[in-house]
Amino acid sequence: MPHIVSVPTTPDFTPRKDVAAPERLIEGAPSFQTWELDTALAEAAKWGQIRTGVWEATPGTTISIKGDTFEFCHILSGRVEIIEDGGDTFLFGAGDSFVMKPGFVGQWKTIETVRKIYVIAS
Repeated sequence: MPHIVSVPTTPDFTPRKDVAAPERLIEGAPSFQTWELDTALAEAAKWGQIRTGVWEATPGTTISIKGDTFEFCHILSGRVEIIEDGGDTFLFGAGDSFVMKPGFVGQWKTIETVRKIYVIAS
C-alpha cells in the first residue's frame, strides 16, 4: 500500500455520476461527478474512513448536512456560496480552501460549475 497518493485535478477515469436527492434539492437541477481517488481506514484516530477525491457540481442549491463528517475542500474552479443555518454566508472560488466541521447544516449553492478536491473523514 503506497503512503503517498497523487491527487490529479483532472482524473483520467470515469467518475461516479449523481443528482441531488429530492429531499435536499432547493433550486435548480444540479448534477454531480465524483472521482474517488483514495480511501483509508483511520480507526486509531476514531474516524472510520478517510476519503480523498475530486468532485464537480453544476449550478443549483441543495441542503448540506455533515452529521458526524469532517470535510476539507479546496476549490479548483467555479464559485459557491455556503450559508450556515442561523449563521454566516461564505463565498468561495478558485484557490480557496475551507473546512466543514461535524454538525454543519446549511445550504450549498453552486453559482458557477465548481470542481474541488475533498478530504472527508467520517
